Amino acid sequence: MVNRMVEQQSDDLDLDAIFQALAHPIRRAALEQVADGPKSVSELAAPHDVSLAAVSKHLRVLEDAGLLAVEQDGRVRRCHLAAAPLSEAFGWLTRYRVFWEDRFDALEDHLEEDTP
Repeated sequence: MVNRMVEQQSDDLDLDAIFQALAHPIRRAALEQVADGPKSVSELAAPHDVSLAAVSKHLRVLEDAGLLAVEQDGRVRRCHLAAAPLSEAFGWLTRYRVFWEDRFDALEDHLEEDTP
């Protein structure tokens, strides 16, 4: 017997981590940067007016959410985009996009019926 409530909560926790990671502009910028290819932590920190330690904390949030893969290359930590969790978030958002599109279509039909 599968406990769907526990299963659903597990899925929600993954989405929570993904959306939490995407909630900060520095983390979104870092994902955009690594989408073009692997970047060092220093390269990711350069455009931001925060300490390297602060950027490292942001990168850890992305890594914990599964959005960023970090590998050690000598003394340099290289970050790579891990896009699979974005697909999960996109799927969740798509369900609601379809919901709202259906609602707006129904509203449009209703308004056209009432227009003389």
